Formats: sequence, structure tokens, C-alpha cells
Amino acid sequence: QLQASGGGLAQAGGSLRLSCAASQLHLDDYAIGWFRQAPGKEREGVSCIDSSSGSTYYADSVKGRFTISRDNAKNTVYLEMNSLKAEDTAVYYCAADHLDGITCWPWAYDYWGQGTQVTVSS
Repeated sequence: QLQASGGGLAQAGGSLRLSCAASQLHLDDYAIGWFRQAPGKEREGVSCIDSSSGSTYYADSVKGRFTISRDNAKNTVYLEMNSLKAEDTAVYYCAADHLDGITCWPWAYDYWGQGTQVTVSS
């Protein structure tokens, strides 16, 4: 139901834009989160946006570099990633759920996309 795309290989300092598109879900009704998992590490919340007020959350490691946004007409949520660092290398997932307020804990989300690989070369 969720399809993450836009990953790839980027150089340090470069940019990528990830997209999370949905079928059968109207994403404007859902809180959306972007998460990432690097080899040997736990899945972590990168950025999340709630369903009503547009409130956003960013992990400290990506503040000022990543931006989450919605395009309700396209039923898509984006993660614009700038000033990429080698430590941003991971598989990135988008997830959705009906949530009160904003949370970026992976266990709070029930609907997950398949993941897209982001590799940043230094």
C-alpha cells in the first residue's frame, strides 16, 4: 500500500528526494513517518508529520538538512535530503498510521513501505 522510491547513490554534500506514494490509503488522513535502518543498527525515526496540523518532527541528526512535506493532490509524502553525509547511508522506509499528535517511534506505525536504499559516498 505504501511505495517508497527515490533512493540511490549520492556524494557527500549532495541531495536526494524520497517519495512515499500510496494506493488504497489517503495519506492526508494519516500521520506519516520516514525511518531508516543501517546495517547492524536499529530502525530509527528520521522525520514525521502529523495528519492534521502539519506538525513535523526531525531527528537531531537531520535537522536543518532534511525536510518532510506532503502533496495531497498526488497522495505523496516527500523527504528532501540535502547536505548528505556518509552516516545517512541506510535503507529508508515510509510508514503511515492514524495517530493522535506526532510521534516518530517505529512501533507506533502499522503500514509500511518496502524501503529504498540510500548510499552516500564520502
